[in-house]
Amino acid sequence: MYVQKLLLLVFLAITSYTYAADGIPRTSSGLPDLSGTYDSATLTPLVRPQEYGDNLYLTPEEAEQLSAAEEKAMAQANAESDPNRTAPPEGGDGSAGAAGNVGGYNAFWIDRGTDALLVDGKFRTSIIVDPPNGQFPPLTPAGQMRMAKLFGGVNRTNEGKAWWLEEEGPGPYDNMEQRNTAERCLMGFSGAAPSIPSLYNNFKRIVQTDEHVMILVEMIHDARIIRINGTHPGPEITSWLGDSVGHWEGDTLVVETTNFSDKAAGFFTGGANMHLLERFTKQPNGDLMYRFTVTDLSQWQAPWTGEYVWSASDKRVYEYACHEGNYALGNIMRGARLLEQDEIAGAGQD
Repeated sequence: MYVQKLLLLVFLAITSYTYAADGIPRTSSGLPDLSGTYDSATLTPLVRPQEYGDNLYLTPEEAEQLSAAEEKAMAQANAESDPNRTAPPEGGDGSAGAAGNVGGYNAFWIDRGTDALLVDGKFRTSIIVDPPNGQFPPLTPAGQMRMAKLFGGVNRTNEGKAWWLEEEGPGPYDNMEQRNTAERCLMGFSGAAPSIPSLYNNFKRIVQTDEHVMILVEMIHDARIIRINGTHPGPEITSWLGDSVGHWEGDTLVVETTNFSDKAAGFFTGGANMHLLERFTKQPNGDLMYRFTVTDLSQWQAPWTGEYVWSASDKRVYEYACHEGNYALGNIMRGARLLEQDEIAGAGQD
């Protein structure tokens, strides 16, 4: 008995030493402690620019040029505005600024990072690492139809006319539920599962217990609850963010998410058939390596994988009250009614 106790004490001592020596903070149960705040902003795009082909890496010089260009662009966008300037011309001023081609005050809300993504000492050209070209896999016919519906009219020139009255069937502004989930503040356009960097609101907050891991996403203040060693409900139970269950593989938290609502489908999220596999690995410097694989063969012809770093931060995640005083949605509908009245009145005069 004495020998067994001695061996146990030696084992605990070695284990405690290992936990302290690897530089990774751990919970009382010995698991990596993922709790904390992270900033996932990066200048590296989700999809690789075509000119890089299958090259996953930027040179240090290219990464420096990218950072310098962003700093210059933000300085210009945030230059003091002339309070006596005239209104933008009808249809917009043609700018590619933060508020689109109708003009914007400045880029105050834009915060997409200051540097390219750095992984293992190398700068990345894209977050997508598979397919090797850094692009989405080809869409299925059903996926093409979904994307056409999702982005129909997005690239249409704003002529200030109710163009939809010339088309058969319901118009895109007949009721609020026809507007996309981002306009309605139901889901962020950067998504929560998987979580993709955005133009702003890139902070995450993780709270961890032995039974659950909660990830609070700044955009739309979505909160994902991951049940450790849980089981998924039947396929008839769906939700906007899906159902997430996790387990530990060594020091990596592996999360499987299914049971998505088809209404939540977006640009880089599939529909009810989507399967999401995520891996969260704490780094010795406190950062979090986030890797994810999206599989939805009803939308893409193959799975696709991305990875990037969530940088540890001492900042707070503030509530993103998207729907608090969200006058924009009501104004979108009111504007559509005014355009329709103008179109009908003009037709009556012909």
